[in-house]
This record gives sequence, C-alpha cells and structure tokens, in this order.
Amino acid sequence: MSETNTLEDLAQLQSESDAPAAERVYERKVDAQGRAYATGKRKDAVARVWVKQGPGNITVNGKDHATYFARPVLQMILKQPLVTAAREGQIDVVCTVSGGGLSGQAGAVRHGISKALTHFEPELRSVLKKAGFLTRDARTVERKKYGRAKARRSFQFSKR
Repeated sequence: MSETNTLEDLAQLQSESDAPAAERVYERKVDAQGRAYATGKRKDAVARVWVKQGPGNITVNGKDHATYFARPVLQMILKQPLVTAAREGQIDVVCTVSGGGLSGQAGAVRHGISKALTHFEPELRSVLKKAGFLTRDARTVERKKYGRAKARRSFQFSKR
C-alpha cells in the first residue's frame, strides 16, 4: 500500500475514487410460462402475486378483484401501480392473499403487483419507485402490554 505524504497525493487519490459508479442493471425475471412473481406485504397481510401479458384480468384468491375487494377505494389502491405504469388492460394479475384485514390485503397486493411489474419490465422500476409503491410500509399494530387494557390504554381508575 502506498503512503500519502502531501495534499497533492490526497487530491490524486480523491480524483481516482470519484470515477462514475456503474449504474445498476436490473434483469427481467420470468418463469417458463412468461410470468413474473413477487411477494407483497402490508400490516399482517401477505400477498403472492404473478403477473403476465394478457387482457388485464385481476384475480384475487380465485375471485374477480371487484368481487373480493367490494369497496371502490380498495379497488383503486389495487390498480395504482398499473395506472402509474400505464399498463392497465395489458397485464393479467393472479394473486393469493392471506392474513390481516381487507385494507392490509389491498396494500399487500399493491406492493406485490409493483414488485412483480419490476421483475416483468425492469424499465418501470424508476416510475414505480418514484410513486412509492416499491417501499414496504413497515407500520404494524403495537403489541399489548401486561397491566394495560390495550397497547397503551390503562384500565379505568376508581378511587373506591
């Protein structure tokens, strides 16, 4: 290892380390049937999502997404990655989701669709990342503590 004795030596080392870093290249990850797979999570819900080229059908646990997620807000959450990537009506989504409630399940499916889309078409990563769909929302319910009614609520106080 060479020694650095002067400021010029340090400047030379700095200029060598400032070389532009190679931009990370993401590869297309699809199986033999042309499907991309990803797992999405939100709260206690876990979604397994497969994405492939097709007419735009979205199936959740064997049912149509509009039947499974009856509330329009949840359907909108589900379609956000496809609308943002301008792939609505071009990609079929098949997923199984378990755990949590309907809101958490919709968030898990959205996260899974976003990740699967990046495996299917790596050039969509920057668009989905900018929209915040690739970030796992780590917020979960706080656990119940002993000596408390719930996580933070105390039992009702009575002087008697």
